[in-house]
Amino acid sequence: MTYVSSHGQLPAAPRAAVLTGLGTFVPPRVVTNEELSRTLDTSDEWIRTRTGITQRHWADPGTATGDLAVAAGERALKSAGSGDVDLVVLATTTPDHPCPATAPDVASRLGLGNVAAYDIAAVCSGFVYALASAAGAIAAGTAERVLVIGAETYSTILNPDDRTTSVIFGDGAGAVVLRAGDPTEPGALLGHDLGSDGSLKDLIVVPGGGSRQPATGADGPGPRPADSYFTMQGQHVFRHAVTRMAASSQAMLDRAGWAPESVDRFVGHQANVRILHAVADQLGMARDRTVVNLDRVGNTSAASIPLALADAVTGGSITPGDRVLVSAFGGGVTWGSTALVWPDVLAY
Repeated sequence: MTYVSSHGQLPAAPRAAVLTGLGTFVPPRVVTNEELSRTLDTSDEWIRTRTGITQRHWADPGTATGDLAVAAGERALKSAGSGDVDLVVLATTTPDHPCPATAPDVASRLGLGNVAAYDIAAVCSGFVYALASAAGAIAAGTAERVLVIGAETYSTILNPDDRTTSVIFGDGAGAVVLRAGDPTEPGALLGHDLGSDGSLKDLIVVPGGGSRQPATGADGPGPRPADSYFTMQGQHVFRHAVTRMAASSQAMLDRAGWAPESVDRFVGHQANVRILHAVADQLGMARDRTVVNLDRVGNTSAASIPLALADAVTGGSITPGDRVLVSAFGGGVTWGSTALVWPDVLAY
């Protein structure tokens, strides 16, 4: 309904963030379960039955997160049909450097000029947090088009002797372009549900390297200090991931006015196929509506949702007009969800 305020001015039309481009990139090196079983006390069967993963991609030495982000960003801009954006938001747990942020360098390498650019650190929830941040900038009128990237090189922080983490994580990057648009058009993000519980911060952590616990130094060549590696309390993470993703997804469904059975595709963070199925079960959603690509790429943290979206679009399991629910859980701990009606967008 259109109305005139007491000052005689028409209110500004609501601005929504509309998905208009999608691009991804994974390093060419494929690491199979069989390869890992040669150096770790594990097997292909053990990994597959507990996680659903059969292989993952790892970057070659010298390849950084920013390199993957640039490649995915280029493809997303191509998908959107324009390289014109005025903000870059990069979600990552593995930045090129502790300081400065990686996003400004990515923006520069993409030839985007002096646009605003910053990193978001919410681990596996990072991409959903980045979407919400970008949508907020669009709603506030401070940005018209935003490039949102999730990129990780988790292979650089994994302990090669730890079978509980090394078999799970992969490297990759995924990106979307959001533009200002109408909240009723396909591709419009229909809202966001975000949350965190810092009392559980030790469930997923790299202990060393920050001001709380500077990384242990080592004189000369030798093994890396143990506190520089990623650690995770898997059983506790599993339980909290299912609970938080299910609750956040339901909150997002309520906000969108969707019943669980009306959702065409559920795109959850690709950590473990059992987590995805358990969330679907709690929502009362058929498991076959869950998008799964972790079997081929592993857990790529902030990159996992855009990689899963692109895989589903390319494979034809997400088509224009589909109702898509997105949800993630990550370190912090953090969680978040969003939803959209899928637009007519090609994935590159």
